[in-house]
Amino acid sequence: MDKAYVHGYDSRENRRLQDQANTLVELLHYDTSYPAGSRILEAGCGVGAQTVTLARNSQNASLLSIDISEDSIIKAKRVMESARLSNVQFLRADIFNLKIEPESFDHVFVCHVLEHLSRPDSALAILQGLIKVGGTITVIEGDHGSAYFYPDSEAAHKAIQCQVELQKWAGGNANIGREIYPLLNAAGFSSIHVSPRMVYIDSSKPGLVEGFTKNTFTAMIEGVRESSIEAGLISGTVFDEGIRALYRTTEQDGVFCYTFFKAIATKQQC
Repeated sequence: MDKAYVHGYDSRENRRLQDQANTLVELLHYDTSYPAGSRILEAGCGVGAQTVTLARNSQNASLLSIDISEDSIIKAKRVMESARLSNVQFLRADIFNLKIEPESFDHVFVCHVLEHLSRPDSALAILQGLIKVGGTITVIEGDHGSAYFYPDSEAAHKAIQCQVELQKWAGGNANIGREIYPLLNAAGFSSIHVSPRMVYIDSSKPGLVEGFTKNTFTAMIEGVRESSIEAGLISGTVFDEGIRALYRTTEQDGVFCYTFFKAIATKQQC
């Protein structure tokens, strides 16, 4: 990736990514599987949070999972070893400087990656060149503008906006989910189908309350507290009020909603 990963690479972020992946497996991946014999490129595998699901759902396909961070690759390998999955190879590589033969893959999978890139359009154009004609790309991204909750809180929205601004300053776009269709269309893909995947959470869904509202989303916003204050985006008092409000949505009468967008598109003959 061409800019720093705004969330950082520490153990807390590693746990957050794993919590997010484990909590959202059914929502995001009930329709993620590839035919036997397929060759798949996972671009930006991170710590392997999504890789394990890809490998498990398509055990007769082969995956090459790449990431720019050597430390993340090491952690991803450990995840695969723990899951006893052997159909994945890992490679430290930069999407913008890949030394891979054109049309080497039947499918490409990109999850929570484009949001961190200042040139997502260029990344998609590069990845398209690696897909065989008739092959597909799957893209999954969130959109922080889709977050809403009860009880509502101006301070919580301000805290969330801090993360959006910091990611923008780092060259990314935390609201990129709404842009997946035009990005894929501009990159020349066809048969583009985008499906919104809403996470709706109330107290009748304790697993989502813990796994997503607390351990994924609120943990992510909490993680930018110091950076937000140092950047002058918000005061510590307002930020802390916003975090308390997000936790308030996890109580008996609280509700939290967030939408991911999943797109599947095809590479056609030029």
